[in-house]
Amino acid sequence: MPPAVWFAYSPDRKGIHPQNHLAGYSGVLQADAYGGYRALYESGRITEAACMAHARRKIHDVHARVPTDITTEALQRIGELYVIEAEVRGCSAEQRLAARKARAAPLMQSLYDWIQQQMKTLSRHSDTAKAFTYLLKQWEALNVYCSNGWVEIDNNIAENALRGVAVGRKNWLFAGSDSGGEHAAVLYSLIGTCRLNNVEPEKWLRYVIEHIQDWPANRVRDLLPWKVDLTSQ
Repeated sequence: MPPAVWFAYSPDRKGIHPQNHLAGYSGVLQADAYGGYRALYESGRITEAACMAHARRKIHDVHARVPTDITTEALQRIGELYVIEAEVRGCSAEQRLAARKARAAPLMQSLYDWIQQQMKTLSRHSDTAKAFTYLLKQWEALNVYCSNGWVEIDNNIAENALRGVAVGRKNWLFAGSDSGGEHAAVLYSLIGTCRLNNVEPEKWLRYVIEHIQDWPANRVRDLLPWKVDLTSQ
């Protein structure tokens, strides 16, 4: 299944917007712990999968300020999980699931038990304890990837797709209007999907613009970035 990215515009970060965007969706949603997503999980129609990169970042930020044996070991333990993911990258969902059940799930349980032991020695007001508390609160959602070969260990693919938006809005600041924001979201979706499929966005856009006027309506799907042959462009 080729990868794709979809951007949806909203005028602010209120929780009602993801509820509207995903009103007809059922499945897994991998995201950070933003409170605006909570209502999506209440019906059970959408399963929450947390992002290990966010959990790791909390610990890494503490380690960068004041490195300790505890933060060092925590990062090493999480790093072992990423080693497994690197080894199964590109494998089928079934193969990834098998590897995770055999190798990652025991490491996750060991990490959980170890953190619980460390929490007994830490002040609950310490930065390390706060970082661990974030991880523990997300624990069930962090484990979803161990039981689903389609789910990633983290949300970095989406985060990377958003990077261009984050950098861009510091330069041009405004979309001009809600309509402008919606049109920008469509373009971000198309260009982001090109990049995920190693398709040069400008070549693909040029091809589509040159051909779409006479393209059969029932074959528009054939213009998707992963279907167009750009070797002659």
